[in-house]
Amino acid sequence: MSSRQSIQISADPKGAGNPALYSVLDARVAQTEVVVTEVAETAAETIAGRKELMDKLVIQGGRKLSGEIVVSGAKNAALPILCAGLLSAEPVHLHNVPNLQDVRTVLKLLTRMGLRAETSGHNVTLDGSQVNDPVAPYELVKTMRASILVLGPLLARFGHARVSLPGGCAIGARPVDQHIKGLQAMGAEISIEHGYIEARATRLKGAVIVTDMITVTGTENLLMAATLADGETVIENAAREPEVTDLANLLVAMGAKIDGIGTARLVIQGVDRLHGATHSVIADRIEAGTFLCAVAAAGGDVTLRHVIPGMLDALVEKLREAGVEIQAGPDWMRVAMHRRPLATSFRTSEYPAFPTDMQAQFMALNSIADGTSQAIETIFENRFMHVQELNRLGANVLIDGNTAFVHGVERLSGARVMATDLRASASLVIAGLVADGETLIDRIYHLDRGYDRMEEKLCAVGAQVRRVHGDTAINEGDEA
Repeated sequence: MSSRQSIQISADPKGAGNPALYSVLDARVAQTEVVVTEVAETAAETIAGRKELMDKLVIQGGRKLSGEIVVSGAKNAALPILCAGLLSAEPVHLHNVPNLQDVRTVLKLLTRMGLRAETSGHNVTLDGSQVNDPVAPYELVKTMRASILVLGPLLARFGHARVSLPGGCAIGARPVDQHIKGLQAMGAEISIEHGYIEARATRLKGAVIVTDMITVTGTENLLMAATLADGETVIENAAREPEVTDLANLLVAMGAKIDGIGTARLVIQGVDRLHGATHSVIADRIEAGTFLCAVAAAGGDVTLRHVIPGMLDALVEKLREAGVEIQAGPDWMRVAMHRRPLATSFRTSEYPAFPTDMQAQFMALNSIADGTSQAIETIFENRFMHVQELNRLGANVLIDGNTAFVHGVERLSGARVMATDLRASASLVIAGLVADGETLIDRIYHLDRGYDRMEEKLCAVGAQVRRVHGDTAINEGDEA
């Protein structure tokens, strides 16, 4: 409950026949029951969450990989697409939604606002007809920065939004100023009060928006807001990531008018309302890329299913430079590796260049490569936190500013390491697959935010990976 009130009840018997008093008492009892229920639910979630925080992965390295892996739906497409459900009062039917912690967090946030969500496997149906509380509280936003994506839809459809500032991030600041500036250009009145973005607008107006930098979530927020604005909105310097395109395709299916999809210039003609639609989330290119790097490092022959090869051109080019054999069809990729990889330098940048979300995984591959390579990170200022953990496994990586110098070693040695963020977790899994002996990775809740059953998929192609739950004892000998 956001506020608490106290009530003093007189022992005066005259109040015994006062209906108003009983009404007040009933209301207070109901409030108390709600508070008690909320406390109980929070306690249960905290206990479950602490167990998840203690989960670990134990990897026995040295096994080659062989078989097939089905790639899940894209996390970075699913999150904004789920938030787009706020834009319509009609049902939105989604398929290929990944089973991830971040998805569950967004659904929890949306249902708190009054949106109804029905989940069956990888299918989700959203019903925004009963949304009644346009508030994104700190306790949910702090766990996932993508929660800021409710700001544009809420403001566009309801004229009001109160969204907690996301706060800091393990891999960089990622400010939301571009979101705010764009919405202000569309006529929104926005203030920052008590850690919340307070935004209001009778109806947003079309505008020309030129972002100071390429921002994926900023583009998505402004794109969703513009669909219900009055008039034409032009977003210059828009992000071109496939996940932005996937969101735009859903919005068009809902009745939005958008030109320039997939380019750096989006032109949106606002409409009065959006209707329901059915949409399938695209494949996760980062999950696919992670498995490509895993096979390249561990060796073997694996086919990936339900992928879109064209979204991975920059990564595939670098993998081929490293000596990896890759074949591709319309929705599959086959990766084979039967030699030590060659050291391959790369530089991260916005799509369609080499993705920052693959930097850590490719560094794990380079750590056992023949030669010395450089990894230049241009997107985030603090995305080398995995380096010290890779070095614990025997890698030889030095950092100078935004550049990591990776001197390949012939072998890694299993040890206990700690995941620091989502993609760092994946890099440690890849390193563990090739390390001698046993590797134990702590804090894999990061991994669960973006990978759907990674350990099960790896085990299906021959890896020896097991999850150790928080309430399971580990022998000292198992901790490497």
